[in-house]
This record gives sequence, structure tokens and C-alpha cells, in this order.
Amino acid sequence: MSYDYVAPEMWKKLALDFSKRWLAHDGLWFQAVERNFGIDNAIKCDIEAWEKMTVLEAKRIMELLNIEPGGGLEALEQCLKYRLYSFLNEQEIKRVDDKTLIFSMNACRVQAARQKKGLEFFQCKPVGVVEYGNFAKTVDPRIKTRCIGCPPDEVPPEWHCCWEFTIE
Repeated sequence: MSYDYVAPEMWKKLALDFSKRWLAHDGLWFQAVERNFGIDNAIKCDIEAWEKMTVLEAKRIMELLNIEPGGGLEALEQCLKYRLYSFLNEQEIKRVDDKTLIFSMNACRVQAARQKKGLEFFQCKPVGVVEYGNFAKTVDPRIKTRCIGCPPDEVPPEWHCCWEFTIE
């Protein structure tokens, strides 16, 4: 398929729009499962979906960027910048040293929307553990993932979730 009809200045807008559509579908899907089967089953289904989605996303990003598996924290840092929600959320990546990378989601669109509506944070830690852990392992199986904080944990106002990635 040819994309010659898409003007170069439109690509950034398209990436943002595609990401918004994906996130809207993800949220609507989750809410439908929650309404029909309860929150526990919705989280269980979400984890099952993320077990596969995060691996698929990592592999596709690696292919896009010509990154081979086993690229360490440098490869992970690059791949994190191209996740679908990276176009929508404010995130920060810090290299503590050559064996440690800290990733924080400073503004999560989902959590911000819940805050705006006066709702409690979505307790996404169980999903995040699978999502970030599998993403990192797909980039490089040597990478270990640790949650620094994610709801239902108490989180500081400067971020919604934070993850540590280490490699020996």
C-alpha cells in the first residue's frame, strides 16, 4: 500500500490521532468488560491482553528502529520513546548509571482523566508489572523490571507510575 497521499506534515498529527484512537478503544474495551464481568475479571483480561500486546509492540518498535534483541538499556530507552502512549503521556527517562534506567510516567492520560472526574486512580500496577516487565524482556531478556510506584501504591504528585530497569 502506498502512503504517498499523506503529506509529510501530517505524519505527526496521524501518530497522535492513531494513539488517541488506540487508547480510546483500550479504555472502552476495559469498561465493557468491567460492566459485564466485574473489575477483577476486567483486570484479569487486561493482564492477559497486555501479556501479548506489550511483546508485539516491543517487537514492532525494534523492527522499525532496526534494533536487535539483546541491546541492553540503550535499546530499551529508545523503544520506550516509541510506545503508542508516548505520543499522549508525559514521560521521563533517566539513566542513573550504565546498569540502571528509571522510567516515570509523569502525566498519564488515563489517570489524569480519572482525577478530573474526581475518581480514584485506576489500580493499574498488576497490569503494569506484566506490561513493563514483558516489554523490557522482549527488548533484552537480561533486563530486570521493578515497580517503584504505581496505583494502588501511594504516588507522589510528580508522576503517576515509575519503573526501574536494571541489567547486569
